[in-house]
Formats: sequence, structure tokens, C-alpha cells
Amino acid sequence: MSHKQHAPRQQTARQREAHLRAQQARAEAAAAAAAAKRARQLRYGLIAGLALLALIGGLLWNAFRNHDEGNLAYEPGTNEVHGTTPQGEPEGEAQANEPGVPDPALAENRTWTATIETTVGPIVVELDGAAAPQAVANFVTLAQDGFFNDTFCHRLTTSGIFVLQCGDPTGTGMGGPGWNFGPIENAPADDMYPAGTLAMARVGGNAFSMGSQFFLVYEDSRIPSDMAGGYTVFGRITSGLEHIRAVADAGVAGGASDGPPATNVTIEGVSVQ
Repeated sequence: MSHKQHAPRQQTARQREAHLRAQQARAEAAAAAAAAKRARQLRYGLIAGLALLALIGGLLWNAFRNHDEGNLAYEPGTNEVHGTTPQGEPEGEAQANEPGVPDPALAENRTWTATIETTVGPIVVELDGAAAPQAVANFVTLAQDGFFNDTFCHRLTTSGIFVLQCGDPTGTGMGGPGWNFGPIENAPADDMYPAGTLAMARVGGNAFSMGSQFFLVYEDSRIPSDMAGGYTVFGRITSGLEHIRAVADAGVAGGASDGPPATNVTIEGVSVQ
């Protein structure tokens, strides 16, 4: 009798010990993942701060040197959707992916759904991890890390091309996540970007200059390729296009056709699944 009563207690103790070891392993893995995420977010913050300081310094220098110089980040009057990152290279200079760029395997060769919550309404996009694995892996990683939270869409174009450009933590057209990546993926051969297209901005003439800036096409647009090629198309808008068109209807601040939108568009968060 005593043996029969004792055997279940021994088995329970072994199970309890195994359960505790499993719990400890899960806790250690979760702590390591959280620490890595905090490290990435700290790096994003530091880089964004340094980029902003560098931009302010450059603007002040330019103001003293020549007060008539314009804001080159917007490239008004051109049919180009360019963005510059803190590590932007001169036009035409080839380069490879920089350290920190997410592994394209993270795109899992599948379709993702992302919801971009904004102050003008939610925008739902479908991400094509098969056609543009590097861009999708980059976007998904940044979204999961909260990189886009509380950033605003800094550029609207209403003539020639019709896009809303977002994803810059500094809101200047000069910011990024601290790395540049390439190559160009899934660019249209005919340079046509239909309404609803989601694509990556980059530095002119440089296929390996993409970072975090992306653009949303709200009307069919022909965007000419340059010496590097076209623009990476990594998804499409499935709902919420009307919100972007409402922003476009309100125009660009100051009445120009290329510049900050008159209606503030702040990204409150991006969820992916």
C-alpha cells in the first residue's frame, strides 16, 4: 500500500521538476527576445536623434552659406520618389546590404496582412513576401519593433505622380532605421504603379539605399526608372485608400504640388499577421 501511494508522489515530483525547467527555459528565451528588441529600439532612437541633429546642423550651415537653397529632400518638379537615409550613398554608387538588415527568410515566402493605424483612419495592406522578400522582411521587422509608431507621413505629391510618402522617424525625408538594403524587387517593367501600390522609396540611382521610407500610391502613376531601375513594389492597399485620397484632396501645405500634406497624417502603430 505504501509503495502504491509513494509511486504517484515520485512521478509528480519528476513532472514538477520538468515543468519548472521548461518554465525557466521559456522565461529565459522571452527575456533574451525582449532584450534584443529593446536594443534594436534603442539603436533606432539613437540613429534617429543623430540624423535629426545632423540635419539641423546641415540646414543651419546651408542657411548661412546660401539662404536661397531649397529643400532637396522633396525634389519638387520631378517624377521621382526618393528618400535619403543617414547612410545614404552618392547616386549611382553600388553597395551591399549593411549589418542589421533583416534576413529575407523572415518574409516566409507568404502573404502578410498589415494594418497601419493612422490619425486619418486605418489603412490595410497586403504584403507579398514571395515577390519582395527583402522588403517585406524589413517592413515586418520594423513594424513588430514599433519603429513606425508616432511617425508621420512627410511628403505628398499631387501632380505628375500621386503618392503619400511615410516611414521616416525624423519626418524630414532624411531618416531611416540605421541600415540600407537592396536589391530592387518586383519593380514594374512599364514603370506604371497603379492606385493602391505599396512601394519602397530610395536614393536616386542607388538600388541599395532603401531603409524604412515607403510610399502609398493613391492614383495611377508612371514613375520613370533611373540608372538603378524602378521601385520595389512589396504590397498593395486592400482597404483605406479613401483616407489617403481625402488627404490628397486637402492638398500640400502652402499650396505646392510636392511637400508636407496639409492634413497631418501620423502613424499610430502598425500590426502585422
